[in-house]
Amino acid sequence: VQLVESGGGLVQPGGSLRLSCVASGIAVDNYAMAWFRQAPGKERELVSCISMGAVNTRYSDSVKGRFTMSRDLAKNAVYLEMNNLKPEDTAVYYCATGTIPPTLVVALINDRSYDYWGQGTEVTVSS
Repeated sequence: VQLVESGGGLVQPGGSLRLSCVASGIAVDNYAMAWFRQAPGKERELVSCISMGAVNTRYSDSVKGRFTMSRDLAKNAVYLEMNNLKPEDTAVYYCATGTIPPTLVVALINDRSYDYWGQGTEVTVSS
């Protein structure tokens, strides 16, 4: 299984970025997919997740209404559209996947439930 993220960079506050995660070795519709982030000196936190079959989608309160996670099954990829970015969104963003029951939300939002991780893509929000 391999997850390859891209799309990070430097953006001004209020700007937008779109992160991509292309998966190989799995079919994204059959696995839970998630975006986590880790800021310097802080613990890794969930940004968003989609269960297998897209039964459940969750966002952290800090990004709700600004970020949108989506899937493209034909490209076997997931995306994170990030709008109205704030300096506190600065972090390394990681794509992750795991075999998690789609209705077990407590597991979907826990990073320890995910078996495979990408290398991360850095997002810096600064003027």
